[in-house]
Amino acid sequence: MKRHVQVLLLVLTGLGLLHTALFSDLCLRYVKEGLRPVLIASGVLLLLLGLAGAALDHMDPEGDDQGRNHDHDHDHAHDHDHDHDHAHDHDHDHAHDQDRHEDDHGHDHSTAPRIAWLLFLPALSLLFYAPPALGAYTASHANNKAVKQEQRFDPLPATTPLPLTLTDFTARVQQDREQAIRGRSISMTGFVTPAGPDGGWYLTRIIFTCCAADSQSVKVRMYGTPAPPANTWLAVTGNWHPRGTLGTKSATAALDIHRTERISPPVNAFTDDLPLTPS
Repeated sequence: MKRHVQVLLLVLTGLGLLHTALFSDLCLRYVKEGLRPVLIASGVLLLLLGLAGAALDHMDPEGDDQGRNHDHDHDHAHDHDHDHDHAHDHDHDHAHDQDRHEDDHGHDHSTAPRIAWLLFLPALSLLFYAPPALGAYTASHANNKAVKQEQRFDPLPATTPLPLTLTDFTARVQQDREQAIRGRSISMTGFVTPAGPDGGWYLTRIIFTCCAADSQSVKVRMYGTPAPPANTWLAVTGNWHPRGTLGTKSATAALDIHRTERISPPVNAFTDDLPLTPS
């Protein structure tokens, strides 16, 4: 890989990062919102390094060639003196020098290995085809998010339906001894994850701790309607599905659905936020 190609790779990678983090919200498919400034700074730095390299190459386009020619001339003079002092080894040295000369011209060790060309793939993908966001397939194979133990629960508002996150709903179902959600109409939002061959499904959220690599999912089983297509974002309304003892670990985080409405995916989809306004 020649130097001008390395400069191009720096520029493309910098532009790709800026495209995903500064000029669009694509970065939120892969990292938390708080890491956006780091990606922007990295993109600016790579772009500046690439432009600086291009400027230096423009100012001294033949510097590397002159340096290589100087080294070649020096080696040639040295070999000539050596042959003059040791004439009886002339044939052997000539063959050795010829092999070395061919090796030097056939393999430029000052450049990056050919495998470095593969670095263009992620750089170009950021610009032209960003990898898709995590969805139902990941949620069905990933670890479920552990719901932390709550010492106490705040009183619930009198709003009907009551908006809850999937995490809060699960915690209330399995830990709230006051059973405050009993008989309450609950609203939640998330995307559809098929539950298996029985046709059931989960309302799901994938949550990033830092980035996609450490994602976890929280799922609530849905009852009362056939499974919509996987990855469909829905606003659902219903009541707790009575299975197990409410307020204990035996209770199932599940909902009997009264109404569903398709919604657009949120911009920052990898958090467990309160329900979105249907649109």
